[in-house]
Amino acid sequence: MKLVELVNAYVTFKHSLGMRFATQPRVLRRFSRVLGDIEVCEVTPEAVRAFLDGDRSVTNTWFLNYSLLRGLFKFAISRGFTRRLPLPDVTPSPLPPFRPHIYSTNELTALLGATSVLKSCRNPMQPSTFRVLLLLLYSTGIRVGEALRLALRDVDLQSRLITIEDTKFFKSRLVPLGPRLTEELLAFSKLRSALPKPQREESAFFASSTGRRIPYQHVITLFQRVRSAAGVQRDKGSSYPPRLHDLRHTAAVHRVIAWYREGADVQRLLPQLATYLGHKDLRSTQHYLTMTPELLERASLRFQHYADPEGRYA
Repeated sequence: MKLVELVNAYVTFKHSLGMRFATQPRVLRRFSRVLGDIEVCEVTPEAVRAFLDGDRSVTNTWFLNYSLLRGLFKFAISRGFTRRLPLPDVTPSPLPPFRPHIYSTNELTALLGATSVLKSCRNPMQPSTFRVLLLLLYSTGIRVGEALRLALRDVDLQSRLITIEDTKFFKSRLVPLGPRLTEELLAFSKLRSALPKPQREESAFFASSTGRRIPYQHVITLFQRVRSAAGVQRDKGSSYPPRLHDLRHTAAVHRVIAWYREGADVQRLLPQLATYLGHKDLRSTQHYLTMTPELLERASLRFQHYADPEGRYA
């Protein structure tokens, strides 16, 4: 079997299981193009290592792609397309665990103010569009892709609800909106009404000047311009600049800190937060709760209260 045929069979298999498997096929097809028109049994560990290494230093993507290729060739072995696993025996040392950037309130304010750098003659609404996008991401904790996929019909400002469809785990959910965010969205929707609606109510809520959905990668590029203008820098020791997706982590952390301040039962509320964020289980939510100094302090105070309610050891 040819390598390209194996890739196509593997992608079809994954989709047949109901898996989204959206970005991985691009990596696999690039892998088959790089190695050329060869048989599966002709793939060597050296060729796989060369593909994984590329021309960049080792990042988490290296390990993700390694795992992806491992799955591809284990599938090939199970189907009798090859007898061996052509993966390199020696792999780089694992990278330290990735820590998202938790934005401070001052940094969030700076980001919102810096959206003015996106002024464009071709798209005069770009600064206001991006500002409201940032507000929505932080206020609701929804994923960037979920926000960009919102259609006009998904945003019900009278009921103060947005409908998230076709999520990461193929589940739809309703996300309530606070009064201040609803006001921002109402003002923005009036501006949005001046843009074209090529698909009527199915048209994108966050749209370009043509009324069409803004590409994900373009939004990421715009965010880095805004972040740079806001002066938000990477944390000491971090290998990555703060990301747009980190607003989701920040929303989760700030919500839990607020619960601690209110004296709420955080353990009882965490499953609700998981549902709100669209996680399939509580472990995914716990991954988002990076231990910032304030969150650690609040958790420690709560533990001290339970362990010593009368303050005997204070």
